[in-house]
Amino acid sequence: MDVDAFLRELENRRGYRGQMVHTHDVPAREAGFKDLAQPLHPSVAGVLAKQDIRELYTHQADAIEAIRRGENVVVVTGTASGKTLCYNLPVIETLLTEPLAKAIYLYPTKALAQDQLRVLNELKALDPKLPIEAGTYDGDTPGDTRRKLRDEGNVILTNPDMLHSGILPNHSRWASFFAQLRYVVIDEIHSYRGIFGSNVGNVIRRLRRICAHYKAKPQFIAASATIDNPQEHAQVLAGEAFTAVTNDGSPRGPKRFILWNPPFIDEGKVERRSPNFEAQKLMVDLIMQGIQTICFVRARRTAEVLYRYVRDELLEENPRLANTVRAYRGGYLAEERREIEQLLFSGKLLGVTTTNALELGIDIGSLDAAILVGYPGSVASTWQQAGRAGRGDEEALVILIGQNQPIDQYLMQHTQYFFGQAPERAVIEPGNPYILAGHLRCACQELPVGEADCADFGESAAEVMGLLEEDNQAFFQKATWRWKGDAFPARDVSLRNIDDNNYTIQDMTGEKPEIIGQLDEFSAFAQVHTEAIYMHKGDPYFVDRLDTTERIAYVRKGDYDYYTQAIDKTEIRIDGTEIDEPWRVSRACFGPVTVNTTVYMFRKIKFYSRDSIGFGNINVPTLTLETDALWVLPPAFALERVRAYGRIPEDGLLGVANAALGVLPIFVLCDPADVGSAVDSSTLGTPAIFLYDRYPKGLGFAEKAHQRLEEILQAALFLIEECQCEDGCPSCVGSPVPVFDPTDDDVGTRGKIPDKEAALCLLHDLLEREPYVPKPVDPEKLERRLQALRAVAVTPEPADEPEDDAPRPRGKPLPETVEKKLRRRIQALRKRGTPY
Repeated sequence: MDVDAFLRELENRRGYRGQMVHTHDVPAREAGFKDLAQPLHPSVAGVLAKQDIRELYTHQADAIEAIRRGENVVVVTGTASGKTLCYNLPVIETLLTEPLAKAIYLYPTKALAQDQLRVLNELKALDPKLPIEAGTYDGDTPGDTRRKLRDEGNVILTNPDMLHSGILPNHSRWASFFAQLRYVVIDEIHSYRGIFGSNVGNVIRRLRRICAHYKAKPQFIAASATIDNPQEHAQVLAGEAFTAVTNDGSPRGPKRFILWNPPFIDEGKVERRSPNFEAQKLMVDLIMQGIQTICFVRARRTAEVLYRYVRDELLEENPRLANTVRAYRGGYLAEERREIEQLLFSGKLLGVTTTNALELGIDIGSLDAAILVGYPGSVASTWQQAGRAGRGDEEALVILIGQNQPIDQYLMQHTQYFFGQAPERAVIEPGNPYILAGHLRCACQELPVGEADCADFGESAAEVMGLLEEDNQAFFQKATWRWKGDAFPARDVSLRNIDDNNYTIQDMTGEKPEIIGQLDEFSAFAQVHTEAIYMHKGDPYFVDRLDTTERIAYVRKGDYDYYTQAIDKTEIRIDGTEIDEPWRVSRACFGPVTVNTTVYMFRKIKFYSRDSIGFGNINVPTLTLETDALWVLPPAFALERVRAYGRIPEDGLLGVANAALGVLPIFVLCDPADVGSAVDSSTLGTPAIFLYDRYPKGLGFAEKAHQRLEEILQAALFLIEECQCEDGCPSCVGSPVPVFDPTDDDVGTRGKIPDKEAALCLLHDLLEREPYVPKPVDPEKLERRLQALRAVAVTPEPADEPEDDAPRPRGKPLPETVEKKLRRRIQALRKRGTPY
């Protein structure tokens, strides 16, 4: 596309008001090619030639050479750089020379596995003599197909969940396959972070252990989008050394990256035009010129509403183009998503509005332009989404539209901030004893666990096995722990910490009911509660009834001029105090808590005008998370000092909590999404800072945070003091927390705004520094921040055997509190055990 011409056209239009606040040019890059020391197998080279591929990019050649040397490899290159060939080519070469060889391909989603199966089938279609017997093995695979793949397949495409619960516990049925396993491919490893990544790390260790049992030692080949620590991440994930290939040799056309800030619509310069309106106009302009465009949004509902707006405008401007745009998101049925993917890949669709469901590596071809409505939340995700735009050596356009929220407006005002940031690190801790407990139960049921196994699983493994023995779940014999009982422990361990209570959406419009989607429980409570408007393919459906017993939402299509938005609230109840001790001038506590989240009200919002036209109550069960938390009670004098300066202590505590949460991963090995923060006074009667594990029964993150509280709060103070912002920003004290107020006649949202000055005042007192004197309150600035808050969307996404006297393997002794918590966790797992 001619980006300059398109931007000039925008600037010369009557409605343009300087929305382009910054332009960043990403230069073109020529292709870098490299020959292999030993040419590819003739059959492989022949298939590539039929695809008009006669040379390998430098990263492809380097990866293949390293794989041929027997090294584990992680390939880290950009979107559409040909990473798939880095593992497909050596795998196929091996299948050609070793007819009994096998490979497992792991993908984080079933959709990605299906997409890559299509790639393998296309290769075999080009040369039917290629010895590829591939298939997806997941929850959707019929029983007969599963048996055929297990007995006859040589390339199994699956996901970590199926490997964990369906393959490893039944490894004896896979004995022949595991004995010949040569390669384990782990794609999209940047998505394996936090609790999910830590769980997958243990699944990989269990896989390696079973392979060793069958005298096999497979090579690992990993692929990743750009992250800050790819080699380290791959090594921690798989527990083996890796060679990193990062010299991207794929060509890249020039890319224009625009920061686009919607204009103010009031004289006081408080409220900005809707970013969805800006995206609608930009997307229509691009599609009208035949420019294939993808538009990323932050919420499923937004994808549907924006699609409706774009489709309706195209119906007026050029009806022929209205059918060339679609919405894409989670919740669609698998066949609907595959259809949209194929339409995009073929070029029959000119536009798609989507959530981050299309951020991962599903092959939809290369598009001309990408629009990002709101900052995606991380540098890595932003570049991943932007990477969808770029077709060969042609120029591509990326537009990031700022929302009227602090994080987006900070980026719009500090235009070099984003482009100077490195992608985030991927953080996991497979050796976390709380995570280990579940996986060692699984490992023990699969094969006896010995000293070498404990060393591989981590320094706490032997102690955890000892606890399992004390709990009568394992017994020690012949220098190994062996499983005791008939439970199936893999069913007790969820890798993703997601809700298994899915709700079905059933359309009752026609004579015969039709299933049109699925949602997890929380999303169902927020999106398909009784009287909600559910958006599907751009059309509104009224929810007649949400049956929480049968988990079905009954909907009917209608001509409605509004949609609904749910409001939820979160409260923390302290269930016990295991640690309560003085910390400087405060009290620092740790113990079990219950985090209660209630979706309790909704508002009706007019299409286009976004006017709030009414409210309604929601009657659904409260969702509870029983977990562990650290809480800090500030002294009364610190709270009073903040009030004396005309500021609100809770707003300062919110800033402290956000800053502490931001630095916590430096001191506690976790992903930011693994821990939550809150300021709550419902149990204590006075506001306190809470840091809690976002995982049932806790995983030790809050406990570690309690042990390193001094370092965390010192780092939080440093973070806020060194930040160059004037009144607080997403980089230090964080973003506002919306709170619903039905007496507000404007839009119904008020909330807590993190206060940088109050946070500094509190931290100086908590850390016993010289008292900090906050700047005087500026009412105009406060009102502007409050107005910005009003635009924030409230809801976004064997029988007993005698023991022997062999000495037990010993690991690092567990702290007393950890051992106590582990005992409770192990007992809870046992109680949930399901007979196999």
